[in-house]
Amino acid sequence: MFSLGQENISTSPASTKGPVKYGELIVLGCNGSLPNGDKGRRKSRFALCRRNKANGVKPSTVHTSCTPQAAKAVSNKEQHSISYTLSRAQTVVVEYNHDSNTDMFQIGRSTENPIDFVVTDMVPGGQGPADSQTIQSTISRFACRIICQRNPPYSARIYAAGFDSSKNIFLGEKAAKWRMQDGQMDGLTTNGVLVMHPRHGFSQDSKPGLWREISVCGNVFTLRETRSSQQRGKMVSSESNELVDGSLIDLCGTTLLWRTAEGLAHTPTVKHLEALRQELNAGRPQCPVGFNTLAFPSLRRKDVLDEKQPWAYMRCGHVHGYHGWGGRRDPEVEAECQERECPMCRARGPYVPLWLGCEAAFYVDAEPPTHAFAPCGHVCSEKTTAYWSQILLPHGTHAFHAACPFCIQPLNGDAGCVRLIFQSPLD
Repeated sequence: MFSLGQENISTSPASTKGPVKYGELIVLGCNGSLPNGDKGRRKSRFALCRRNKANGVKPSTVHTSCTPQAAKAVSNKEQHSISYTLSRAQTVVVEYNHDSNTDMFQIGRSTENPIDFVVTDMVPGGQGPADSQTIQSTISRFACRIICQRNPPYSARIYAAGFDSSKNIFLGEKAAKWRMQDGQMDGLTTNGVLVMHPRHGFSQDSKPGLWREISVCGNVFTLRETRSSQQRGKMVSSESNELVDGSLIDLCGTTLLWRTAEGLAHTPTVKHLEALRQELNAGRPQCPVGFNTLAFPSLRRKDVLDEKQPWAYMRCGHVHGYHGWGGRRDPEVEAECQERECPMCRARGPYVPLWLGCEAAFYVDAEPPTHAFAPCGHVCSEKTTAYWSQILLPHGTHAFHAACPFCIQPLNGDAGCVRLIFQSPLD
């Protein structure tokens, strides 16, 4: 379930040990892997490494009328181009030429070859990708592209839209588009690509930044009134499309976390999380009612309810073993029950099983798991719960809410998290 790619990177990006890694993209709502398993280009995290041969592109010739050269640029499958349809009578075509200094990586819902990282709509609650038969995806087939510099400092920049199998990007009549002062064209995709850069990096001191929209040419804008509005926001010339450690990328249906190679080198490894789990279990926490010893199941069994599983009251944080007050004796049914009264302090709230957060890239530090997101019950460090509780993630076409990064279930209450109160063994 855990691949080598999820182990800590012990060497710097410039290391000669293996290919240069620019960074990794991690899907929010995946606790270490996709619920149905990682398969091919559809997985919970994707490493961007320097390619054997550069495949980046950069804009070159602009064709402002329907000339034979413009038609050739679009029909030539060896030529990258972006077409901006202004009206039925006028289309501006921008040719893109090979750039030997950059690598390009494309992300989207399509499974066609140009897409390096296939993403699907994520359903809150850790249930993973939505059933394509029952939900119409709002993620673009060719959602965005990331251009990485092949030489230090290996900067990565994000752009809306990706090139299709014919190496074309088409912005139709209804798409927001405009001509810039330098004569170049720019535009926005239907549901947009939103990016949030954290302040103070991705660490214990991190604070959420502002959500912005990224254009096809990589310019930064304030958000539209709704995701698909034809009226663009205001350009923010002081901000950049360069990704930083901890940047969030929202593709209207799934949200990705960008971690740089250097940032990943300072995150806890899966082995470290396992050591924290064993240390927590070594303390032999007890149920204050049944006096039975509790234990977090191994990370490999992170979704299977265990008889020693710790449960907690999300209003107060008191940790218990499973018990069936109120006539319910089935843990599976109990997990659906909304409110219960804590026998220790009488506080009423959700009573849920606790699960360790297994995706190390979401941690802002390597401290012990002492807090849980409410109401889902995913457990991690205090600073990690505090950081993610402050971030309002895009939801739907115009809403935002805080959510657990391990399952993207919306958080409740003012805090969105609770300090866990474990009872030590009486002996």
